[in-house]
Amino acid sequence: MNFSFEVAQTDPTGARCGRLTTPHGVVQTPFFLPVGTAASVKALRQEALEELGAEIILANTYHLYLRPGHELICKLGGLHKFMSWRRAILTDSGGYQVFSLAELRKVTDEGVRFRSHLDGSEHLLTPEKAAEIQLALGSDIAMVLDECIETPAARDAAEAAVKRTTQWARRARAYFQEQTSRNGELAQWQFGIVQGATFKDLRRESARQLLEFDFPGYAVGGLAVGEPHATTCEMSGEVTALLPRDRPRYLMGVGRPEQIADYVALGIDMMDCVLPTRAARHACLYTSEGRVLIKNSYYAQDERPIDPACSCSVCGRYTRAYLRHLFAAGEITAAILATHHNVHFYLDIMRQIREAIEFGNLEKFSSEMHARYVAGPV
Repeated sequence: MNFSFEVAQTDPTGARCGRLTTPHGVVQTPFFLPVGTAASVKALRQEALEELGAEIILANTYHLYLRPGHELICKLGGLHKFMSWRRAILTDSGGYQVFSLAELRKVTDEGVRFRSHLDGSEHLLTPEKAAEIQLALGSDIAMVLDECIETPAARDAAEAAVKRTTQWARRARAYFQEQTSRNGELAQWQFGIVQGATFKDLRRESARQLLEFDFPGYAVGGLAVGEPHATTCEMSGEVTALLPRDRPRYLMGVGRPEQIADYVALGIDMMDCVLPTRAARHACLYTSEGRVLIKNSYYAQDERPIDPACSCSVCGRYTRAYLRHLFAAGEITAAILATHHNVHFYLDIMRQIREAIEFGNLEKFSSEMHARYVAGPV
């Protein structure tokens, strides 16, 4: 088997440390996936990601399907070869991107019919098509197509989304198993996605229904879309309590630095978010003492590194004054350096969390992170 997952250690909170083995390397859990939307983590070369210790990244099925096309990527040797990334890749299903199109899509039981945001061309994304695209891309982990709805949602809308998500998961699983049965070597894992909006009973029911399909891993989707952090945690906890202990658990689209340990304490093993890269491009830097809004004139003569406690190569060489100058001058290098630092910071948080779990003091680590970020920018 090219794939395996094992939990090596747990914390009193319920957090877990483990190892996810893929055909493209071992990933230490819990882990954070830098988001590489169009087969590229914005402002970072693959060499930089390797330097930072990223063991897995996320790529976007919707965007790669529209441009350059999954068939072309497959012809060129698959996504790993195409983007020259030798480590693991997870691809989403495109469901969230289609959900965010709003005026450009129509959802039916068949799938999602939408118009491309690039040229207005019409497409139909079905559960089978999403699985087909991801098999062609050759990612290590592929997500099924689910229906993500807005928050807050009416109960009848949430019930309908759960029903459709289960139907789509059944179809995606059947297609995936039919296709992969023709290949004696398992080259991809397919994960199911739990929905249910902010209704605890619907979350539990969605999880129970998906368990019937025996996915090797399960995600909690449809959260971090506007609801309070406490609600995200509550819904996630309802789901993880029902999921198999020997399968990886993925909370999609989270989170802020001070929130990450809260999710891990619920038994979450993996998460992703555009926040570290997006914030970096908007001159927001994360540090061990809180956020630094580097465009502030306060930093014009600040000769300290972004974070004196940080071991990344940017903090080892450049000053806050220089970073502020680059942003003020509109230099591309500003985004490159800021992104490098922020991604390092997130990956280092995960390292510290794994260490805290090993010593049984994750709760203390979490409290300290919240205290540093509650006061606002530093």
